Amino acid sequence: MITKIISGGQTGADRAGLDWALKRGVAVGGWCPKGRLAEDGPIPASYPLVEAASADYLVRTRLNVRDSDGTLIVTSTSALSRGSLRTRNFATDLRRPWLHVQMSADPALGAQAVAHFCNVHGIRVLNVAGTRAAKAPGIAAFVFRLLDEAFPEVETDSSGS
Repeated sequence: MITKIISGGQTGADRAGLDWALKRGVAVGGWCPKGRLAEDGPIPASYPLVEAASADYLVRTRLNVRDSDGTLIVTSTSALSRGSLRTRNFATDLRRPWLHVQMSADPALGAQAVAHFCNVHGIRVLNVAGTRAAKAPGIAAFVFRLLDEAFPEVETDSSGS
């Protein structure tokens, strides 16, 4: 069972993972670039991320891969972009499992793959990464649905947080 979602806080896939967890009462965290950099400006303080020592996105990417049990990479295309490819490479180098789900995939099948991936690898801390919002309109909604269907046992947090 997933106990924590971490990410780098970028718009799109990263934030959708955090937003899903916050709405469900699941712990969140992760590393973000120094200065809380994201494509839409500083990452809001409502996301409890730790600033890395560098503003380089790759530094926080590696830290999040390192600090997770596995990484979910959600992209808008079948080919991994430069950043998503580096995420996968960090996971491989650090011997952490990773799963790539393409946004155009059937969300139900993608969710089955995510649930299976997490079960097989015993993932409790999941790093959610992938395409940013400006490059993939609709990716946040796709990630949210993917996680909802993958983890139906996680109910919405009724405390309003």
